[in-house]
Amino acid sequence: MQTIRKNPRIKEAGAITYFIGIVRGRTYKGKKVKKLYFEAYKEQAEKSLTKISNDLRKKPGIVDVLIHHMTGTLKVGETIVFVAVAGKSRKDVFPVLAEAVERIKREAPIWKKEYTEKNARWISEKRHL
Repeated sequence: MQTIRKNPRIKEAGAITYFIGIVRGRTYKGKKVKKLYFEAYKEQAEKSLTKISNDLRKKPGIVDVLIHHMTGTLKVGETIVFVAVAGKSRKDVFPVLAEAVERIKREAPIWKKEYTEKNARWISEKRHL
């Protein structure tokens, strides 16, 4: 939060919205999740997240977009991804926040392995790369 507020253009903003994705305790099918493991092609992931942020900053009414995605092993309840969007109004920021989250899932070379009580498996959420 402090970083987005340090943007020199913050005086143009009337809204800041955040998305914090966390490790949930159950799969969509109800299996208990023990942990998740995230692996990334680091250099390309950073480029991808920067591109997404830069693209979204160009949208009308947007002041700033920040994205941070964790890697490594995460326990239930821990933060996976953090997205902040500052803009002129709530009508500007909410659609951009949703677009950021969808683009991260679709474009960033970050992979997720889910560990349940019974097994572990890589989860494919990529629509295209």
